[in-house]
Amino acid sequence: MPRSLRLRLKCIPAVKSSLLRNGFPSQKILAEDLGIAQSTVSHFLNGKPVDYANFIEICRGLNQEWRDIADFELESLPDEVLPRSAKIAIAQSSPNNTLFQQLHQALTAASHEVFLVSNSSKDGSYLKVFDYLILLISEESAASEMILEQVQLAQELHNLTAQKPAILPICVELNAPVSFDLLNYLAGIQPWHWRCVADSSKLISGILTVVKEGRTSLSADHELAVNLSKIAHTKQSIIQPLPAAAPELPGGQVDLASRFYIERHPIESRCYETISQPGALIRIKAPRQMGKTSLMARILHHAEQQGSRTVALSFQLANRRIFANSDTFLQWFCASVGQELGMLEQLPKCWELADLIGSNQCCKAYFEQYLLSESSRPLTLGLDESDRLFESPEIADDFFGLLRALHEEAKRRDIWKKFRLIVVHSTEVYIPLDVNKSPFNVGLPIELPEFNEQQVQDLAKRHGLNWIANEVAELMALVGGHPYLVRLGIYHISRQDVTLNQLVKSPATEAGIYSDHLRRHLWNLEKYSELMDAMREVVSGSQPVRLRSELGFKLNSMGLVKFNGNNCIPRCRLYEEYFRDRVG
Repeated sequence: MPRSLRLRLKCIPAVKSSLLRNGFPSQKILAEDLGIAQSTVSHFLNGKPVDYANFIEICRGLNQEWRDIADFELESLPDEVLPRSAKIAIAQSSPNNTLFQQLHQALTAASHEVFLVSNSSKDGSYLKVFDYLILLISEESAASEMILEQVQLAQELHNLTAQKPAILPICVELNAPVSFDLLNYLAGIQPWHWRCVADSSKLISGILTVVKEGRTSLSADHELAVNLSKIAHTKQSIIQPLPAAAPELPGGQVDLASRFYIERHPIESRCYETISQPGALIRIKAPRQMGKTSLMARILHHAEQQGSRTVALSFQLANRRIFANSDTFLQWFCASVGQELGMLEQLPKCWELADLIGSNQCCKAYFEQYLLSESSRPLTLGLDESDRLFESPEIADDFFGLLRALHEEAKRRDIWKKFRLIVVHSTEVYIPLDVNKSPFNVGLPIELPEFNEQQVQDLAKRHGLNWIANEVAELMALVGGHPYLVRLGIYHISRQDVTLNQLVKSPATEAGIYSDHLRRHLWNLEKYSELMDAMREVVSGSQPVRLRSELGFKLNSMGLVKFNGNNCIPRCRLYEEYFRDRVG
């Protein structure tokens, strides 16, 4: 084995971009995390030789397969790797397909331990002991909430442990859009595409080689390698939706061109008007799956049409490492915005004085001296899943105080009038914030309501269903006006997967259309005993229940309960029946 290795020149840009994705906004933070010299990291990232052990360690920190990016000289190729037995999980919605059977047979024959992950898998504890998660991405699994939760957990474990489990995504005859969350969780992970049975032997042979050699990713040079965003057509179109369109399987953000986005007047028009104003701030609050991200995307799109530069960030997709302290978080925040705008190179210069003036001042200087001053166009920033910061009160206090200060700057300095902000969150702000330093009591507040009867009827009509008021009332008696649940029900009814009568009579069965959604909620509750106990209390009685504020806010942000005064009640009959049976 060679004593030193260096990056292949063509791999340097991709490896450098992986720093931010893996929670390292600077080379210094990566070096400190790994306990090696910053000069070694710099040499590595610039294609200079570094010690073999350090090369491997840096690759692990950046979730890179070292064999694929190392520039081996002919006389120093890596030693042949001995066969090894691995624990492998295969995730998909349904095990009844040819590829799964072939994979299972081949991996088992090679003495590997294989475990099936399906929608019915109760928790993700098994992932802690598995070496690989083979993710079969079909149209069904791409929209599965449970599969998304499994991938999220696998990604978190992968970042926290020695690259276990490694995620190997396989697209299976995939032509449907992939949810934005799934696409982002798989960012930087190379997928392969299985198009037909003829691809099976090449794919299985390739996976067996990956496992045998202990690699942590699929090769980008393989003939089955594919760009997931291109194959799934996930890039949003700005064209107008067609007068008639095939039903879309609901999941995540609603595409800008979708015919099935329902406006909740006058919310959209007020947001469009506000975001055009200098120094605008819009706060969007609603429980999960109520349409917050879809609304934010439309506001950003409107701002872009008006000439603004736009950046959307989701804190839910951020690596855990960035929440270590305020300095790391603010560097990540600035780097994420700078990378989107192609102005990342100026950031290190702004951070040189962080020890003297503090990270908040460095962040402000970076925006003022570079992001805002080098363009005459406004900058509109959308921050999704902002309540994740509530879990880190010190970071939240610093960051939200900074946002408020930047918003106030627009009242006295012209350069900050170009800064517009959208803050999206799912719950009430239950951490103590100084009212004079909080962005949650200024700007335009938007609280997204559930759909009303007319909006549900409109959505049904767009799916080709000529419903009368009684049919609308039947569905709403089950799921209320919850946008996702309403749309999922109407989608399956329009496709004749189920009738309205069948749906309302047995909605909470394990084989029903809501089973994947309900199991995801149950899976999340099982991870937090306090939330499970609180939900049990809510569904067990017939009267509204007073919960501890933090528990009530969290259950509300999940969309499971709604407030009746200061008390909590189940959000809809579907949740009440399902959780009374499972946890009551």
